[in-house]
Amino acid sequence: MKVISENRCFGGVQTVCSHDSDTCGVEMTFAVYMPPQAKDGPVPVLWYLSGLTCTHENAMTKGGFQEHAADHGLALVFPDTSPRGNGVADDQAYDLGQGAGFYVNATRAPWRPNFQMYDYVLSELRGIITGNFPVVDRHGVTGHSMGGHGALTMALRNPDLFDSVSAFAPIANPTQSDWGRKQLSEYLGDDESAWSCYDSSILLEEHGWKGDILIDQGASDQFLDLLRPEALAHVMTKRRQPGLIRMQPGYDHSYYFVSTFAGDHVDWHAARLKRMASGLGLN
Repeated sequence: MKVISENRCFGGVQTVCSHDSDTCGVEMTFAVYMPPQAKDGPVPVLWYLSGLTCTHENAMTKGGFQEHAADHGLALVFPDTSPRGNGVADDQAYDLGQGAGFYVNATRAPWRPNFQMYDYVLSELRGIITGNFPVVDRHGVTGHSMGGHGALTMALRNPDLFDSVSAFAPIANPTQSDWGRKQLSEYLGDDESAWSCYDSSILLEEHGWKGDILIDQGASDQFLDLLRPEALAHVMTKRRQPGLIRMQPGYDHSYYFVSTFAGDHVDWHAARLKRMASGLGLN
């Protein structure tokens, strides 16, 4: 692991690192914020998965999460959204290829050698974080748009690894949306039965979630029809799944929306992660 930069931030430290990834086969970059409380002992972790075209940097600089994380004593992890570089498959469209990994494990050429973002975030990067930073094994996950899709699918498939989950304007039903069908067919092939494990509406209906879920969605989001929050709301109602889906009047899909409600989401995760950590006598 190589440290690219370190900056003091709300009493803690914002770090950007890179490493050679065995999972993705290229050098990957990620960012970690350690709050001031980490000087006194390990802290819980909140993962933030970014959306289409983003890198590790977008939420780190625009999301406004660090101040809230410092208040609660949470570490933040900002992974990149895809492998990058010469020799990595790409597409001219902004919603496929580099910057658009969709948090899946690709099984088709030319994507398969590098586009293994599901395993990268869930296993390799998680191991790097827990092995190199003062954190306890209590993890929450959130994300925006494509990253909200990633956060929900990873948590719903791995309730043993995540203790809390939320999302900002997630792609909630990608198997039935143009933001999903295009990418899932490219990365996974035409057999739609292989897509369902990356669709949070399907996963929630099949498996539920052990706790409650927080979703914020801008009511004036220009991509609302592609995101399909109504599918997730229908499943939550059908299963009587505890949680909130909040339609926020006047808000769009931008980081102005994300930063407005970042504090609510950090509060949400902090309450659940600290409760879990306290129950284990870790904090």
